[in-house]
Amino acid sequence: MNIFVVMKRTFDTEEKIDIRNGQIIDDAVEHIINPYDEYAIEEALQLRDEHGGEVIVVTIGEEEAEKELRTALAMGVDKAVLIDSEDIEDGDQFTTATILAAYLKDKGADIILAGNVAVDGGTGQVGPRLAEELGISAVTTITKLIVDGDKATVERDVEGDVEIVEVSLPLLVTCQQGLNEPRYPSLPGIMKAKKKPLEKLDLDDLDVDENGIEGKTNKVEIFLPPVKKSGKVLEGEMGEQVQELISLLKTEAKVI
Repeated sequence: MNIFVVMKRTFDTEEKIDIRNGQIIDDAVEHIINPYDEYAIEEALQLRDEHGGEVIVVTIGEEEAEKELRTALAMGVDKAVLIDSEDIEDGDQFTTATILAAYLKDKGADIILAGNVAVDGGTGQVGPRLAEELGISAVTTITKLIVDGDKATVERDVEGDVEIVEVSLPLLVTCQQGLNEPRYPSLPGIMKAKKKPLEKLDLDDLDVDENGIEGKTNKVEIFLPPVKKSGKVLEGEMGEQVQELISLLKTEAKVI
């Protein structure tokens, strides 16, 4: 089985984000594998162990992304691919999906896994866009995946309920929390990762026209949410607190 995982390098969710002149400054922050992509990697490894084949993880980024790719290799992935983003300007989800499709179009993928969203952008667009480019089925926000021959049975979260879908391979799924528990890289895995193949490609290798991958969206403004005001603790008897709360809702919050 040919299994591919689409991965993104993101900043650590515990890092403090700095914005200057409308740009996110992340030079000094710690970067990690996008947490939702870890579920995709783990599910891919479990599929390989059950059905055979190999797992290849693909990312678009600069040289620094090798660190996260090596982490994926240490988790058990067989091969990693880094598509250089140095020549990409003003890219967006359309750009990412188009480039990934150019790489994957002739790879004979049986299943492609991606994170449900990236924690830095949160659009959830790349997976469905990629499936559309490749002309294959896509199921998003999955919480269970069973592959039997050329069929897959998928459970997906739909706002607190569960939808069960049966679909034919090839298939793209986007993964979220609850699907599995991602493993930690072991020491032997870290040592083996140093010898596993990590292929580096650029746009010329994929025969991609730079003019044809320009982003379809424009960023108007990037800003941090306003600082929340400190809360107010009401004191006194319960009746007094209720009266004060009603007064505050009328005079300060102006919601009643």
